[in-house]
Amino acid sequence: MTKRVAIFLSGGGSNMRSLVEDMVDDHPARPVVVFSNRDDAGGIAWAAAQGIATEVVDHRPFGEDRAAFEAAINAALKPYRIDIICLAGFMRVLTEGFVSQWQGRMLNIHPSLLPKYRGLKTHARAIEAGDTEAGCTVHEVTPELDDGPILGQARVPIRSDDTPDSLAARVLKQEHILYPAVLRRFAAGNRQLLLLP
Repeated sequence: MTKRVAIFLSGGGSNMRSLVEDMVDDHPARPVVVFSNRDDAGGIAWAAAQGIATEVVDHRPFGEDRAAFEAAINAALKPYRIDIICLAGFMRVLTEGFVSQWQGRMLNIHPSLLPKYRGLKTHARAIEAGDTEAGCTVHEVTPELDDGPILGQARVPIRSDDTPDSLAARVLKQEHILYPAVLRRFAAGNRQLLLLP
């Protein structure tokens, strides 16, 4: 049975686009809704133009009440009967209460070779540490930030003249290959580690 996917984003949604463009033909999943916490997110406009349903729940009116924000997310998602959530540049940390409801059914892409460099500024941290390679990781989401079982990784060499921006651009190209490949396997029930050269 085809899996129903929700994609979460907060910005332009380049990873969302790569996922959507791959979910065609014999793919075991389909994008049924794109969700954002920002109504001005470029990814929302793009998804709507493709005929994909969109939902927005602005986090700001909820203040510090993350549980209420997440309850509103779940309410927005309920009509879509979602099987899998893909976080694709969603810039809100989700609480254990939300994650536990979706655990085993929620993926994230992170721009480092986890377990290295959880959190933000991953490219600058890799360069500052003198690392020779960086990359990206797709993992199942657990309550611990950027933790969870690793499902796929892609590696990128760090060049001597790299800046965080130049490295980020090369890593992003790999994200657009890795995330669709992992989702395709995951939706078919394959949780084996995928390593791209």
